Amino acid sequence: MSEGISPPRAKARGGSVPIALDDDATLHAMGYPRKLTRRFQAFDNFAISFTIINIISGIFSGFGFGLNAGGPSILVFGWIGVSVMVLFVGAAMAEVASAYPTSGALYFSAGKLARRHKGAWSWYTGWLNFVGQVGGTAATGYAAATFLQAFIALQWPSYEPTPHRTVLITALIIVLQGLANTYTVQLVAILNRISVWWLLSGLVVIVTALIVMPEHHQSASFVTHFANNTGFTSGLYGGMLGLLVTSWTFTGFDGSFHMSEETVRATVNAPKGITRAIGYSAIAGLLLMLALVYSIRDYDRVASADAPPVQILIDGLGAGTAKVALLIVIGAMLFCGLANLTSNTRQIFAFSRDGAMPGSRWWHSVSPRTRTPVKAVWLAVACSLALVLPGWWSHTAFTAIVSVNVVGLFLAYAVPILLRLRLGDEFQPGPWHLGRWGRPVGVVAVAWILFSSVLFMLPQASPVTAHSFNYAPIALGVVLAVAAVWWFASARRRFHGPVNYGRPDEVAAMDLV
Repeated sequence: MSEGISPPRAKARGGSVPIALDDDATLHAMGYPRKLTRRFQAFDNFAISFTIINIISGIFSGFGFGLNAGGPSILVFGWIGVSVMVLFVGAAMAEVASAYPTSGALYFSAGKLARRHKGAWSWYTGWLNFVGQVGGTAATGYAAATFLQAFIALQWPSYEPTPHRTVLITALIIVLQGLANTYTVQLVAILNRISVWWLLSGLVVIVTALIVMPEHHQSASFVTHFANNTGFTSGLYGGMLGLLVTSWTFTGFDGSFHMSEETVRATVNAPKGITRAIGYSAIAGLLLMLALVYSIRDYDRVASADAPPVQILIDGLGAGTAKVALLIVIGAMLFCGLANLTSNTRQIFAFSRDGAMPGSRWWHSVSPRTRTPVKAVWLAVACSLALVLPGWWSHTAFTAIVSVNVVGLFLAYAVPILLRLRLGDEFQPGPWHLGRWGRPVGVVAVAWILFSSVLFMLPQASPVTAHSFNYAPIALGVVLAVAAVWWFASARRRFHGPVNYGRPDEVAAMDLV
């Protein structure tokens, strides 16, 4: 591979399957000393991506949009098709994660896989990843605040949700998640384990209730019902927009990659965490989607409701049971935001370690007491709060800013996969790899990312007005413009990609004990 040091490999006895040496030796070979504590087992690594994907949070947040952009046929069959496409993306990313198991994840691997202009590839990938993750933390907190107020309004009908209250509750949620991330990695790992069982048990409770309790279910053929209430005359266009429900649910699975330096046997467990999180989420999410679709009583009434999934719960389960289901949804969203902030923090830590952020020496420092990057945690909190703040004045402004979350993340996913494809046979895989399927899987992954990114930037409602306009292209353009100006003004002279701190024996001496 051109430039850089690849992680050490060894041949398994009696075969040709490469196996990784111990975790610290792998990290040292990539030029980094160990600064974080390895307390994440295979399940913990899987748990963080499974929690960030968070099918309950994603489906309940986007279900209403899907009802009007394609209806049941797109919600169900679109879920199946997009899940398969995302699994291609996850598998291609997992192969890269096995080769470069670092907290820097996407930007680090982009810098190592590029033949030329390593610093530029790494720079833009890192900033897309950073902005996408900050947007994800903000959006998840905002969604949790919205559903929390829906619960309060059910419990106390006199309560009136307002944009100001939503912003204040969102800020409180993000600060509390920051406090949880300030303490030990072990605490975060425990919370992520709990989150998996919360999601799975919550899924069972909600799906079972929707199967057993409603007096009426739609017929089997209802799953083929198509509806286009987007305002656009083209049903094909409206249906394609509906695919976004699944796309924005399946974000954040790079969390397993970012936690590599805190994961035992990361060269195997991190890629497994990525692919398993996507696969299990796809199956569980399909069950939840079917349960919601078949429990719709009055389609037009539900589709026009302020919160369609909540209306389905009330119609089918009654107000009392609907409140219990809403608490499950809110809890899932809170766990999702916590895991997202954890992943965001590790990306900041790694990006700063290589000097790519203002005040880098602050953000990559690790607390000697908790062994966590505490300052990076609070930078992530501050940036997320900054994105939430415009919601005080305009929900449209807030939506415009955080809509770049998905596009930013998936474009960041595409870069190392594309660079790995360009390397061809020069790519040195880790223990977890796709073999001869690596190239076709990567091609499909990049093609899907480009297609879905275009969809996210197209108008999503007609007529297009200042209120309905999709500001994602402008937000993404601003991010890339700022990154470009900064790059050409100063960063290109000092940032040349991931930093190598020395030979393996030299960086080993820098390890925190």
